[in-house]
Amino acid sequence: MLPDTLLSDRSDGLDRSDRSNRSRSSFARDDRAIEGLPIRLVIALVVGVAALALMLNMLGGIGDVGDTEVTVDIPDSDHQMIPPETDGEIEVHVIDEDGGTVEDATVIVTAGSAQLSEPVDAETNSGTNVAEIDFDEEPDLRSDQDIGTLELDVIPPADSNYIDEQPNPEIRVAQGADDPS
Repeated sequence: MLPDTLLSDRSDGLDRSDRSNRSRSSFARDDRAIEGLPIRLVIALVVGVAALALMLNMLGGIGDVGDTEVTVDIPDSDHQMIPPETDGEIEVHVIDEDGGTVEDATVIVTAGSAQLSEPVDAETNSGTNVAEIDFDEEPDLRSDQDIGTLELDVIPPADSNYIDEQPNPEIRVAQGADDPS
């Protein structure tokens, strides 16, 4: 029979000299199958970043799905330029980017470079896209001005996919302009 010490050394499948050499070896001298690993990781990272950039570029090109830009159209070009202290009405149409009518919208007139004591708002008439802006507070110019602007903004209907992000036409207030009333 074999002594117990020999059986215990042979039972784990390794002899004592192999175990002592393995524990003394360092990681720096270990060259088992890692030569190509760093370059493979770099290649995978570069390919992954390129694929991510391509996917984000495709998503960025889609834009806002379903949103339609609205703007204001002033059909009578005489009303686009008004004299200071006008107390009449100006008729504007709210249209979408394709020229279609937009109902139930609100048009807000605010001071640009011309003076206006408070904003003026007008809603489109029921069933149409026409808004009648009534100047109760008269637009005016400063003493050193000959021309100024009033800015128009559109608040689209709340239950729609309309947006107003692009600039709208302006109403010009000028000395010597014809009264729209």
